Amino acid sequence: MKKDFFKDSTIKFPAYEPWISKDDKRIVSKALDQSMLTLGPQLEKFEVDFCKYTKSKYAVAVSNCTAALHLSLKALGIKEHDEVIIPDLTFVADASAILVCNAKPVIVDINKNDFFLSISNLKKNITKRTKAIIPVHIYGQVCNIDEVLDVARENDLKIIEDCAHAIGTFHNSKHVGTLGDTGCFSFYPTKNITTAEGGMVITNSKKIAEKVRQLRNHGMSKSLKSRYSSGYPWIFDISEPGYNYRLDEIRAALGISQLKRIKKINELRKNAAFYYNSKLQNIPGIVLPDMVNDKTHSYHLYTIRVTKPFKLSRNQLFKKLKQAGIRTTVYWMPIHKYGAFRKFANLSNVKNTSKIYNEILALPLFPKISKKHQDSVINTIKSFQK
Repeated sequence: MKKDFFKDSTIKFPAYEPWISKDDKRIVSKALDQSMLTLGPQLEKFEVDFCKYTKSKYAVAVSNCTAALHLSLKALGIKEHDEVIIPDLTFVADASAILVCNAKPVIVDINKNDFFLSISNLKKNITKRTKAIIPVHIYGQVCNIDEVLDVARENDLKIIEDCAHAIGTFHNSKHVGTLGDTGCFSFYPTKNITTAEGGMVITNSKKIAEKVRQLRNHGMSKSLKSRYSSGYPWIFDISEPGYNYRLDEIRAALGISQLKRIKKINELRKNAAFYYNSKLQNIPGIVLPDMVNDKTHSYHLYTIRVTKPFKLSRNQLFKKLKQAGIRTTVYWMPIHKYGAFRKFANLSNVKNTSKIYNEILALPLFPKISKKHQDSVINTIKSFQK
């Protein structure tokens, strides 16, 4: 067990620990010996491997998932005065990426009994300016994507799937991210695979892929390889200003190694999630995630709901667990609670999110979590039902 990252000596059990193997370290070390440390063979291989795993036609690696969302919006032509619909329960990156395009995020409520976009609320918020929807496969579970796709088709809207939690999540044998126009993935340290920081855009559209690839590298008309293969390497065009959203060779190498064992990683996560499920059943007020009946889940987070029959509130349970040396957290505050985004939500239309937000708590979950770690969490929770 590693020491607490935040140097709190009272913490015995972290919320997460990354799994960096000897193979991970070996491939990263080898990449450091290359003469070029960006836009090289590691990046190309990572993208090819990701295509093979997700069965997407194209994959473009970028610096993080926020960049993936931003470039997807740009590639789909989202611009000033356009509106893009997002769920209230998601990470701020969705809203931020829309605002960076000078477009307007439209925040809508989730369902009463799950974490997905409310379809009725979604329909009510579509206007003449609505151009796209960002459904979120939250916590590693397939969202109500079929219903969202139906609404999108009826209204000629683009779909950008937020797959930050969902590598290894499938729907009808198709990997999430291949169902809409683009899929955006995160390789942040807590994710199922990590490149420390990193992201990926997948799509089945050559046009979108080429646009994303160009914009991630300042909008340059030529790749680094083509510039140095013939002619004068400093001569290229920029038809549209782009960004420095590249993923370097070192992080791409780590991604290659991590992706090789994604099935093992997700299997270990699944086992840990099922162990929680088996031990936390029938506790009044503790609502467990429906993982056992969902075989498409990638088990990114194990999020319980702490409801009134339980003797403690969510915040009280968080504090008690921390006092017992156990780190937990909440994913996330609703978008409407942040000062930068509050004006984009109608508070009377996000009641379900507001209620569920006060109930959710993510328990520690990662591939190498021990039974001792989980038992400490389980026993602490159970001690308050007496």
